[in-house]
Amino acid sequence: MNALKSLPAEVVKHIYQVSEVAGYLWEKEWAEKSSGNISVDLSGLFPESTINRIKEEVPRDFPKEAAEMVLFVTGSGCRLRHLVDRVDEVAAIIAVNQTASAYSVLWGGKSPGFKPTSELRAHIKIHLFNAANHTGRKAVVHAHPTELVVLSHHKLFKDEALFNHSLWKMCPEIKLYVPQGVGCAGYARYGTEELANLTLEGLTNHDVVLWEKHGALATGVDMEEAFDFLDVANKGAKLLLLAWSAGFDPEGLSPEQLDDLMKP
Repeated sequence: MNALKSLPAEVVKHIYQVSEVAGYLWEKEWAEKSSGNISVDLSGLFPESTINRIKEEVPRDFPKEAAEMVLFVTGSGCRLRHLVDRVDEVAAIIAVNQTASAYSVLWGGKSPGFKPTSELRAHIKIHLFNAANHTGRKAVVHAHPTELVVLSHHKLFKDEALFNHSLWKMCPEIKLYVPQGVGCAGYARYGTEELANLTLEGLTNHDVVLWEKHGALATGVDMEEAFDFLDVANKGAKLLLLAWSAGFDPEGLSPEQLDDLMKP
């Protein structure tokens, strides 16, 4: 990708992962048309001189704690599949100004009329949460994992503890790789403060947040880890639905067996 040559090596590494994961999302049919969005917190990876050189600002009301944040973010209406081969058109690296009242585009955003995703405020709040709690998680991915979305329409979704047990019991790796499980967030319209707050609540003690009748979101130290959380959680949902479609309710691993998996 010639467009990446001017960027710091660590930033390039993150963008390569974004492109790779975007390909997976498309192949899995989890990012139809312009659905889904991705961001990575790149704060501290650019020299101050690079940020100060950009003078053109776009007014935007950010939480005051977001001042001077630098973020890779996908564009509103962009197709995630285009991140594979035209990332500088459908995504951008933006820098929030010192008063959190506007942002500047440091790189990318070359498609006509480019604007960051409508979920930008939710992404910002998640990154601020991760930074404040020293989670080390820098990447956020929202997509539509098919089987998880199906289960968000089922009555099981209303009982979060039972929902997670139903996923965990299907395969040891699901409990091992998604140990905090899935937070079940009630329905809220996309792009709203309500949805952002429900997501933060879910991320407080879960690896994945499933938005009722919509999609799922995960964070990770990088894009690959964030994708893994979605992928493994969705595998549990897929196995459960396969069992139901075969006409039986799976016995699964017992609570004692699940507890045993978490022993050192």
